[in-house]
Amino acid sequence: MVPIGVLVSGRGSNLEAILDAVDRKYVTKGEVKVVVSNKPGVGALELAKKHQVPAVVLDDKGLPKLDPEYDKKTIATLEAHGVGSKEGLVVLAGYFRILSPHFVQKYHNRIMNVHPALLPAFSGLDPQKRALEHGVKIAGATIHFVANEVDAGPIILQAHVQVRDDDTPDTLSQRILRQEHRLYPEAIRLFTEGKLKIEGRRVLLAT
Repeated sequence: MVPIGVLVSGRGSNLEAILDAVDRKYVTKGEVKVVVSNKPGVGALELAKKHQVPAVVLDDKGLPKLDPEYDKKTIATLEAHGVGSKEGLVVLAGYFRILSPHFVQKYHNRIMNVHPALLPAFSGLDPQKRALEHGVKIAGATIHFVANEVDAGPIILQAHVQVRDDDTPDTLSQRILRQEHRLYPEAIRLFTEGKLKIEGRRVLLAT
C-alpha cells in the first residue's frame, strides 16, 4: 500500500475527488495518510475530517512562497504520518507554494501536481485567461511530476477541453476542473499500481 500525503491551500475539490476514488476502491493500492494545509480554516480541512483523514495546518502567513525551512517542517509532517521519500507519494492539490529544490530532490519523481492547461503551453499563473487571450481552440488539464522549474516536470496524463466562443476564464475553468477530477485519481491509481515508467521526460505506461 502506497502512503499518500496531500498538500492543499484551498477548497479541496481535487482532494475530494482523490478521497472519493480511494473510498470507492478505484484506487486500491494507495491510502491517503495525511492532508497538510498551509492555510487554516480552508475547505480542504473539512473534507479531510469528513473522510476521517488526519489533517495538519502549517500556517505560512508572512512567509515567502519559497522557503526551505518551511518545507523541512512539511517533510517532517509527511514522514511522521508514514509518507516517506522512498515509498510515499506527495500530491499537490491546489497547493499555492513553490517547493524548494531540497523537497523536490528528496521526493524525486514522487510528487504530482495538476495544472489547468495543456503543458508545456501556458505554464504558471492564469492559464485559462491567457489561453483565451491567445485564441486557442483547445485547452485542457495536465497531471505531471514536479521538477525544480514550475510546471516543467514529466507529463503523466492530459485531457483536452474544447474552447467555446463565449467562454470566460471562469466557464473554461469549470470544464477543465471536471477533467482534473477525472485525471488525478487515474494518475494516482497508475502510480500506486507501479504502472508508470519514466524515461527522460516521457512517462510511459509500464506493461
